[in-house]
Amino acid sequence: MQEASEIELIKSFSNLNGVPGFEQEVAKFFQSKVSKFGETRIDGMFNSYVNRKENTGNNPVVQLDAHADSVGFITQAVRPNGLLKFVPLGGWVPTNIPAMKVRVKNQAGEYVKGVVATKPPHFMTPEERNAVPQIADLSIDVGSRSREETINDFKIDTGCPIVVDVDCEYFEQKRIFLGKDFDNRLGASALVALLDQLAGQDLNVDISAALSTQEEVGCRGAEVTVRNINPDLAIVFEGCPCDDTFSPEWLIQAGLKKGPMLRDLDTSFIANPAFEEFAVKVAKENQIPYTRSVRTGGGVNGAALHYYRGAPTIVIGIPVRYEHTAYNWASLDDFQNSVRLAASIIQALDADVIKSFSEV
Repeated sequence: MQEASEIELIKSFSNLNGVPGFEQEVAKFFQSKVSKFGETRIDGMFNSYVNRKENTGNNPVVQLDAHADSVGFITQAVRPNGLLKFVPLGGWVPTNIPAMKVRVKNQAGEYVKGVVATKPPHFMTPEERNAVPQIADLSIDVGSRSREETINDFKIDTGCPIVVDVDCEYFEQKRIFLGKDFDNRLGASALVALLDQLAGQDLNVDISAALSTQEEVGCRGAEVTVRNINPDLAIVFEGCPCDDTFSPEWLIQAGLKKGPMLRDLDTSFIANPAFEEFAVKVAKENQIPYTRSVRTGGGVNGAALHYYRGAPTIVIGIPVRYEHTAYNWASLDDFQNSVRLAASIIQALDADVIKSFSEV
């Protein structure tokens, strides 16, 4: 894939709308990009699959994974004054939400602009100015004056999904992106770029890729895809949170332009250590920069894939600054190195190598 195409791919994925449970738009776009690489389908959870056309049916099966959804919100109810009471989908820090610009998908399928309402400082008490906002007390204003207007004219009511309203930008001189939902639209983009890179190659493994749903609310989609694919080995692409803006240098485990992150551990997942070391070996042999991480928080689809049948699993993280906020930074170089690492790993796999990851 040409670099210009990679840039447009990432921007397009970033600009799509797909909070947990409402990933149809992302799945449809993914299918349009991967249909040339093999047989595709979408299931009832909007998980999107592609089986590589070069698969033989006689090789070990490698599942490639990324998740389609991003953090967002859903309308719980319309208040008497027309503002929306909402519930978060995924992990948000309450202080990052006030004054955010959003879009609400109404019951006609149209997107309506809105803003997370805040009381002007002129009317705040000293206690209110210093208080941490509570999500249950926040509202979204779409410009309505009453509950009736919101429901009847704006066609917004309970169950309408809400997404962050940000357009992705690419800064060519610095080779970095600023946009929304890099967790995990970078991973979705990486699946497409990887399948493109492997197209036509004679491999010793069969490849099934799945863009799964509802990761941000508990890795639910991956629990379905792994049962449908039944892999012998799995590689997960994830937009991983950077710690390079606040950690001391010796403790940084994911940073902008530091290369892909190989995750050893988080609260949900421990990578297969033999497969992890194999990935490190491949990175070194191919002079691909990388970091490793042991996290005390977070969770990934790798857990659902690894726990199903014990298939050796690793997570390749593409570093993202300021995940789970409206604005994220990411590097094109990190993206490209993540795809290159995954391709190099897959090209080095065969049945004996995969079997060695389970030897004791």
